[in-house]
Amino acid sequence: MRIIKVNAIDSTNTFVRKFYDNNGQFEPVCVSAAHQTNGRGQRGANWNVQPGQNLTFSILYPQQDLNISGYFKLNICISLAILEVLAAKNLPQLKVKWPNDIMSQRKKLGGILIENIVKTEGIVASIIGIGINVNQTNFNELPQATSLKNVTGIHWSVDDLLHELCEILDLRLRSIGVMDTKELMENYENHLFRKDVISTFQVNEDKFNGIIRGVTSEGKLQVEKEEQVFQTFDLKEIKLLY
Repeated sequence: MRIIKVNAIDSTNTFVRKFYDNNGQFEPVCVSAAHQTNGRGQRGANWNVQPGQNLTFSILYPQQDLNISGYFKLNICISLAILEVLAAKNLPQLKVKWPNDIMSQRKKLGGILIENIVKTEGIVASIIGIGINVNQTNFNELPQATSLKNVTGIHWSVDDLLHELCEILDLRLRSIGVMDTKELMENYENHLFRKDVISTFQVNEDKFNGIIRGVTSEGKLQVEKEEQVFQTFDLKEIKLLY
């Protein structure tokens, strides 16, 4: 996978899309920025980090074996690949907060934002944006955020981590078509943050207690409410408050 490093751009997701060839004939490419001026996260949130201290990168990847109905399989594959790399570095209590926040010790270590390029034949390419807090230690305005350095006390090489992640992501993405979906789902659910414990949720202005029981193949969150009533929620419909 080709890796392009830049100093400062607005958004790596926006930038890497320029490499897309409408004919679909392109090699995977990764764009990593020392600083994003307008990085994006889930629910339209900005991803603001200290320049040079963290990983902010996006991968443009061709898709030949992924149909529209299987888009959440891609989300799972990426999440588990990141956990695999971080687990090898002895990061404790690694979890995925649905749908794709990377957690360690109950705090947010990173996040993923996937944007698919879709045509009549299905998903033809994916833009995979990833942010990992690496060496930043001060998150005054984000009390639920943490970093590899905060968790381990070690100063990490951002470049080495980038190359490790790109290598494992490339391997996993190349084989996504033959991966067992059921096995992937089970692995993802085993790493799901706050699964099987009572949590507080917010839907619109209403708050309620419930228990995360899993996810559907479409990526919806399965929550058990009172008296064993189960309900599924899409990303924009529910917020986990802890």
